[in-house]
Amino acid sequence: MERNRSVEKTRRAPSGAAVQRTELTEALYRAFFQEWAEHGFAAVSLERVAARAGAGKAAIYRRFSSRQEFAAAAVSAYGLKIAMPQDCGSLEADVLAFLLRLRAVLRHPLIRRILPDLHAEAARSAEMRALNTRVAEARRALALAILDRASARGELSATVDRELALDLLPAPLYWRMVVIGTTPSRQQLALEAAAISAGLRAL
Repeated sequence: MERNRSVEKTRRAPSGAAVQRTELTEALYRAFFQEWAEHGFAAVSLERVAARAGAGKAAIYRRFSSRQEFAAAAVSAYGLKIAMPQDCGSLEADVLAFLLRLRAVLRHPLIRRILPDLHAEAARSAEMRALNTRVAEARRALALAILDRASARGELSATVDRELALDLLPAPLYWRMVVIGTTPSRQQLALEAAAISAGLRAL
């Protein structure tokens, strides 16, 4: 009996510590974004990040060797996630759905403050330029589905300039929300979707 109990203990899946490590990593990511948004990347304090997460600084250095590596991991975990909507039946409807999803992301107060700083850091650091490029490429890869569906429906030419099309899709909304700092209504997004779709069909 004792032997069976010993075997059960050996085979039992680990709990507690492993779960806590995952939760702590997520808490560190959230704290890092809060610190970044409040102080800018150049002034991020890993001591403050650890304190926000309720951890010691050693918890950060066990996971990341630098602020840049920390930022890349945090952005990969949370900053690159935006689900593309399913087929909405037309190019314009797909574009509007895309804009609505993007608006939801850009409305987040931390993201609205971090993105401009990320662009500024990308101009000064090769590592941050690489991270900025990863963010952009992830968004563009998702948006390709819109172009593929429109081409399959015959709404876009098979020879459409995809790079230019991918520039056009988010540009007006990004300019308005991140650069100017205003949030368009759904009606305004519908107008943007119509204008963008007309532009894509003209390519």
